[in-house]
Amino acid sequence: MGAAEMDEVGLVTSRSRHRRHRRQSLLLMLLAVTSGGCSMLAGRKPAPHDTRLSYHEKVGLKIEYPDADDCGCPPGEVAQAATDPLTFDDPAAIPALEMTLAEAVRLAVSQSPVLRSLGGSIVQAPQGSATIYDPALAYANPLGGVEAALSAYDAQVNGALNWNKNEIPNNVAGAFGQLFNPPTSLATRSNYSTELAKQTAQGARFALRHNVLYTRNNQPFREFRSDFVGWIEAEWRQPLMQGAGTQFNRIAGPNSAIGQYNGVLIARLNNDLSLAEFEAAVIGLVSDVEQAYWELYGAYRSLEAQLRGRESALKTFQVQQARTTVGYDRDDPLAQATSQYFLFQSQVENALAGEIGIFALEQRLRYLLGMPAADGRLIKPTTDPQSVQVVFDWHSALQQALDRRVELRRQKWNVKRRELELIAARLNRRPRLDFLGQYRWRGLGDHLIGPTDNGPFDNLYDNIAQGDFQEWVAGMEMQFPVGLRQATVAVSHAQLNLARERAVLCESELRVSHDLSSSVRELTRAYRLMQTNLNRWLADQNQVEILAKRVEFGVGDDARGSNSIFILLQAQRQLVSSEADFYRSLVDYNLAIRNLHRQKGSLLAYNQVQLAESGWNEKAYADAYQTGRFFTPYANPQALSVPQPVTTGDFDPSQPVSTQAATLGDFFQEPPQPAETPPQERVPPHVP
Repeated sequence: MGAAEMDEVGLVTSRSRHRRHRRQSLLLMLLAVTSGGCSMLAGRKPAPHDTRLSYHEKVGLKIEYPDADDCGCPPGEVAQAATDPLTFDDPAAIPALEMTLAEAVRLAVSQSPVLRSLGGSIVQAPQGSATIYDPALAYANPLGGVEAALSAYDAQVNGALNWNKNEIPNNVAGAFGQLFNPPTSLATRSNYSTELAKQTAQGARFALRHNVLYTRNNQPFREFRSDFVGWIEAEWRQPLMQGAGTQFNRIAGPNSAIGQYNGVLIARLNNDLSLAEFEAAVIGLVSDVEQAYWELYGAYRSLEAQLRGRESALKTFQVQQARTTVGYDRDDPLAQATSQYFLFQSQVENALAGEIGIFALEQRLRYLLGMPAADGRLIKPTTDPQSVQVVFDWHSALQQALDRRVELRRQKWNVKRRELELIAARLNRRPRLDFLGQYRWRGLGDHLIGPTDNGPFDNLYDNIAQGDFQEWVAGMEMQFPVGLRQATVAVSHAQLNLARERAVLCESELRVSHDLSSSVRELTRAYRLMQTNLNRWLADQNQVEILAKRVEFGVGDDARGSNSIFILLQAQRQLVSSEADFYRSLVDYNLAIRNLHRQKGSLLAYNQVQLAESGWNEKAYADAYQTGRFFTPYANPQALSVPQPVTTGDFDPSQPVSTQAATLGDFFQEPPQPAETPPQERVPPHVP
């Protein structure tokens, strides 16, 4: 190696060493800055705009009260009008508000937009409460409602207008080059476009477009320094395979993705499902009102039984107190009579203010009726309970239950929806093949509008109207995912959904038949138990009368008849219990009739409740009349090809249908005789 080469190697080595030392010094400076940065920032005083705590630390998480508008709705005004609750007030001293069952049902279904429920949680879960607005909300849903689905076929107008200026330097050398291309390209451009498009139920799309381009630049060899270029074109795009046909577009909607079904029919089914949900909520409200009404009736009767028991216990106590005072009897019968008096007193107090007392049950009924919790009056049921034996024809009742139950009708809507989705999924398992046709009229002009003094290209619109420049396009466009995997999976998914809904429907029908059978059995049991409790009540009345005479005349196991006193007190307790049980069984019998009507889908008809749409706004009637004036009926409607309907016709859940096979006499008029006992005079069960 020569000296020159040695010097060159040394020079390269020294340069590389210098660069390495420089990198090391930069690294040390960076470490010094990062290690001392915390102390440097810590010593810096806060700037005027620095904050130690975020604004949200104190304000953003503060609990505040919303500034919501109070519309002054009637239920809110009723809530504020409530008086002090009733506790141990004397029912006889409170003004009575007599009310029939029909009046209670009418008040319940007309007092509030919210359909109340005894087991509902309107305060804890308000979103789960049913209201009269739910069907209208489903119809007006901007994502899945009927009008939203129909909006896909509305005419669409799209337009745009914009300007821009360009100033682009060009790489040009010499005067000769500048002759063909200036050093700087200057241009002012404007673009206007508008389109009117319409989607059809067959999947076709028609469009009419108009475009105008304005250009002003310094490019050479131009006849006009500025010009307008425009065209008017019509387009027709018709799907031939995927997306074609009225049936598919009614179910899935135009231009829908695979597996998405948002057509008019699906939106209509969603609306029908919301109507079924609303009907189920109304049925639940009527059922709760009837239950609260009859339970309040039973509470009144139970209180009267407890009062009569307390009165008889008081008389027995007074008699035993007199006998003990004169030394005719011992102290233990008096203690027993005293204990029984306070027993009935506690039962009276519980029948007044207990959980199943008059005041609590009356407040439950008040809530369902939309009344204040207390207003100084006491609701008194005036409708006599059903006391005749009603026998229903089983086969007719079963057929009604399978036809009229709103739950089965709701599930059938789900099945119909899955059937339509399967049809759309099968129609979607095809390639996308569209026919496309366009026809265009072009034009060029120095001016947009105006006179045509300077030749055929002086006016753009006049040039377009002359029709000298016409173009057309006709062709086919195809999109074919090889294997159609996603569309095939969508068909399998639709088939599984349909199989599931059909299985649920069959299981629901089986459950309805079992529930109806249980309700019929409960109806028979309640009537038989009511007869038995009546015989028991009458037998206990007879027993008390006999024992009272024995005690009055001193007939007993000992000389003073003390043992008869104990038996009489026990018989008095049995009499009160049998009377309360009889009225409890009477209430259960009426509730069993209600349950049977609910199980067979005739509860609304049984209570004479009808569902109907409320009146429209007057302007809506005027608009409908004006629109209807322009409708022209078809000359031969039988020749029209219409899609297959999705319903079998209207259904009125309020229409009464009788399944009553026989009605026996009122046992209050002809009370049954106790088993194996001779006929005797009976006290009427009615309490004045």
